[in-house]
Amino acid sequence: MNPPEGGETEPVRLPESDLESIEASVRKLLDQSAEQARQLDSLASAPPPTDSPFGAFGMPGFAGLPPQSAPPEPRPILELEGEEYEDELDALSDWVDDFLVRVYGAEVTTAAPWCEQWQEHADVVAWLHALWLAYQQHKDPEAGLSGLFVWHRDFLTHAMATVRAAGGPLSACMTDPDRPAHRLLPGPPPSSRNTAETAESKENGAPGLGAG
Repeated sequence: MNPPEGGETEPVRLPESDLESIEASVRKLLDQSAEQARQLDSLASAPPPTDSPFGAFGMPGFAGLPPQSAPPEPRPILELEGEEYEDELDALSDWVDDFLVRVYGAEVTTAAPWCEQWQEHADVVAWLHALWLAYQQHKDPEAGLSGLFVWHRDFLTHAMATVRAAGGPLSACMTDPDRPAHRLLPGPPPSSRNTAETAESKENGAPGLGAG
């Protein structure tokens, strides 16, 4: 077919039915592309699944973040040793000195003794550490609006009454703020059973082992 004079070709005109078919196909492709984009955005913003099989290998989840490990479970302070114990005691001392005693430290009297060296009393350390752990739990938003009331009622009152009792672990320490004092009270001796087993093992030259 020879081109018309002047070298210009006439535009190709498609039937109306063909144009509608092409437009429908283009709209379908655009809709599919938009749906795929929404799915990718959803996967990118979703947190990684906790039971992901890749978590054990430290691989990131869909959001590109490494899986978060659960915080360590709190342990009683007297079960800690060495530097771990010292670090926990330092944190406890900050809470006791900066918050507990400043807010709830009533006057020092013979009925409510105290000790500026309370860190030397193992039983007092254990009580105050447990009180601190309970405080952290009950001030958490998950404890609800009544969380701190429960801490005051069930933990603070009982712990402070025990630690600062007239005949408690600090009874030989400071009973007058003008006369600081510190003395560790001797604990009870071993039971007669253990004493007898120890003496017998020494006679036989063997370590004292209980029946098992």
